Amino acid sequence: QVQLVESGGGLVQPGGSLRLSCAASGSIIRINDIGWYRQAPGKQRELVSAITRGGNTNYTDSAKGRFTISRDNAKNTVYLQMDNLKPEDTAVYYCNAVIVSLSAKGLISSAYWGQGTQVTISS
Repeated sequence: QVQLVESGGGLVQPGGSLRLSCAASGSIIRINDIGWYRQAPGKQRELVSAITRGGNTNYTDSAKGRFTISRDNAKNTVYLQMDNLKPEDTAVYYCNAVIVSLSAKGLISSAYWGQGTQVTISS
């Protein structure tokens, strides 16, 4: 069974920084694309940033220049460094990963979500 666990959220003042982590565990063979999403109250979940297994990255316009996504394939972990945080960044942040794992039926590829971590930007 594969699990994704996010951590690193919290309450910071505008202009501050946070580093989110998403660790995958289970019978993992390979982790392919990974994305960080966020969902603010009353809004739809949106993609913030994504990274391929080879390290290619993309960012939503609001995250460019402020957020940096990275991954450590040996640790099955992805990070989101968030700098110069703004009140509009307040949301629950989720990671989503496409993972090849070993099951009783053999190798399977599926997308998994973490439980989310709350990020609140407020003075």
